Amino acid sequence: MEVQSVQAIAFSSLTTNTIPAEFIRPEKEQPALTTFHGPAPEIPTVDLSDPDQENLVRLIANASKEWGIFQVVNHGIPSDVVSNLQAVGKHFFELPQEEKEAYAKPCGAQSVEGYGNKLQKDPDGKKAWVDHLFHRIWPSSVVNYRFWPKNPPSYREANEVYANYVREVADKLFTCLSLGLGLRGDALKEAGGGEQMEFLMKINYYPPCPQPDLTLGVVAHTDFSTLTLLVPNEVPGLQVLKDDRWIDAKYIPNALIVHIGDQIEIMSNGEYRSVLHRSTVNKEKARMSWPVFLEPPAEFVVGPVPQLVNEENPPKYKPKKFKDYAYCKLNKLPQ
Repeated sequence: MEVQSVQAIAFSSLTTNTIPAEFIRPEKEQPALTTFHGPAPEIPTVDLSDPDQENLVRLIANASKEWGIFQVVNHGIPSDVVSNLQAVGKHFFELPQEEKEAYAKPCGAQSVEGYGNKLQKDPDGKKAWVDHLFHRIWPSSVVNYRFWPKNPPSYREANEVYANYVREVADKLFTCLSLGLGLRGDALKEAGGGEQMEFLMKINYYPPCPQPDLTLGVVAHTDFSTLTLLVPNEVPGLQVLKDDRWIDAKYIPNALIVHIGDQIEIMSNGEYRSVLHRSTVNKEKARMSWPVFLEPPAEFVVGPVPQLVNEENPPKYKPKKFKDYAYCKLNKLPQ
């Protein structure tokens, strides 16, 4: 299946030094006009190796309530595991177009898995300056290797090793988030699907862009997931809406960026908030990121955890199968 890649459009844009009209965002979204450049607070950074459990829980809970996003350092994933993951992903996006298209998302497929660049519907027909590759990495029962590149040959091993480490980090985060709400340590993980929770890898590739002030790599959105654990490359671009201002996320080498997703907001009955974020692009360099979305199984029903709901604090969200939630969000239908 042929994919009109943004990578190819970026290459042809080098001669004109302009971008096609469908990539130009409305003024109220353009980074040049909407990025805040004054003194702004920094996204919280949490040391995951902190031996003081109470302090760690407090820091993660506060960041999740006030920001919906934080960066973690000393997370236990060896730097070579991360660099191997990044190297094989970069290699894939440097392959000839026809080789990448062998992994294209099938036409009409219900799943997001595969190579492409279309995701959410845009009512105005606008496009985002990004290509992507999606595939599940855990549990093994949902992994479809049809969407895992065979080139480079080390792609599979790099992703499987990373998946094992990222699961350990996720468990620690779920425990801290649960304890931060006064729940048992396993409460939020179980409320989001437990051991059947699906880990969905996405590689975002944002090619160099001749007019980065006019477009976005990914438009403002919150994630469907419970949590999103993201590895960026060194090219900055992540922005977060805080106090009605778009502020830049500082790049911290070897840090993981943790997004609170919609399902944690629902499970916590609004105590933790799903973060509104977007991606900008760079004029000279390709930006890449490797988010892993931790999602409930399609048929799993997610709603507020019963212990967090009472007469004084009634449920703010309706319990819903994850697949129904995702369908409504992708198609911009009311929940």
